[in-house]
Amino acid sequence: MLKYFVDTAEGLLGISLLTGMILGYMALRYGTKGKTGGAAAAAAGIIAAFVMAHMKNTTNKINNIVTAQWNLRIFRCYVIAAAAFFLLILLIKVIPFGDTVKKRLDILPVAALGFTGASALFYALPDIISYVYEIYMVEKTVFSTDFLLKTIGFILAVIFMLVLVLVLKSSIERLGRGTALFIASLAVLVYGFRCVMAGLRIMLSQRLIRSTPGLFKAITFVYNHDRWIVYALMILAVTVFAVLWIMSFRQNEPYSNPAEHRKIRFKWRVTRRRATAVLCCIVLAVVNYTVFDPLANKVIELSPVEDVQAADGNVRVPFEMVEDGHLHRFGYTTPSGIKVRFIVIKKPNSSSYGVGLDACDICGETGYFERDGQVVCKLCDVVMNINTIGFKGGCNPIVIDYSIENGAIVIPATVLVEHENTFKNNRMG
Repeated sequence: MLKYFVDTAEGLLGISLLTGMILGYMALRYGTKGKTGGAAAAAAGIIAAFVMAHMKNTTNKINNIVTAQWNLRIFRCYVIAAAAFFLLILLIKVIPFGDTVKKRLDILPVAALGFTGASALFYALPDIISYVYEIYMVEKTVFSTDFLLKTIGFILAVIFMLVLVLVLKSSIERLGRGTALFIASLAVLVYGFRCVMAGLRIMLSQRLIRSTPGLFKAITFVYNHDRWIVYALMILAVTVFAVLWIMSFRQNEPYSNPAEHRKIRFKWRVTRRRATAVLCCIVLAVVNYTVFDPLANKVIELSPVEDVQAADGNVRVPFEMVEDGHLHRFGYTTPSGIKVRFIVIKKPNSSSYGVGLDACDICGETGYFERDGQVVCKLCDVVMNINTIGFKGGCNPIVIDYSIENGAIVIPATVLVEHENTFKNNRMG
């Protein structure tokens, strides 16, 4: 549960901060037009992301190459829409249009900023939505404890991010127009920088542009420090909190009677609460990075791989090597130099053994480890029923042929060689 909460919250944090700031500014500056336009843009971006995620996870039409091409298009749309927004804001401010004309022209920056937000959502959400498919594919059933816990972790993270969007939007609406525009503009520019660098990385990988040492270093640096983009957006959110608190204690709105005074004080108390809620969300996000993330993604120490050799075309594992009831991992190096790993564990209250590759059809060659007497998949943290190891299904180890001869488990070397492609990243030498 914790891992899915951490991964989902981290994946959504940047886009949630950007969305909250954009929606808040649109509502403050453009009133009903801004609220309607913002809601429509967010809905369009979310629907497009769901369609993309569904196609990626249920069809063969969206592979990594196609995804990269789509992302490149999205980045272009984001940059063009953001540039159009800033240009329109400048033109409307500089050119002396009449009030009536200005009100009619307001629909243009609303559309441009909304399209910017929709593009960002379309880019950021498909990978997060794919967690739903991942959970179901691994668990195969909704009636399992693991499925329930992972789903709860995912839902809690989504709720957390929705709260962040709403309180940040509400807080932005309490700022002055100039301050709100400044913060929203910085957020758009910061996220735009991320889009530009990610787009350049795709263009470089597809050889659409020529690589130079300086460009390569810049792209690599931004890619390796991608979290700094999110940190910058978090700083902007904290700035919203600080500005609103300062404003609340410096407010000097006129009033004609005690009732109006109480109403004004109540309004600013609510403002402080909303700003504090923003700060609390940011603090929880920091805790998620610094405390929950290391716990959820701590390095798991796997049992050592014991090398075995083939004799007379067979690999033999004597019973005495695996009689203790613990998980044992073995590795056979094929003539091609690839180490094919397999596991053996004696089944509880039985004289039989669970034998299979140290890999599964769903999670690949990640492997298994033992935790509190249970066999667990390292990638998805699914607990295996030890008695079902050696049978197909779910996240169980890939089944291999073996026999029992003279107090040993005997596996033909040819069987292991057949699975070289499963361990293609384990080439020796």
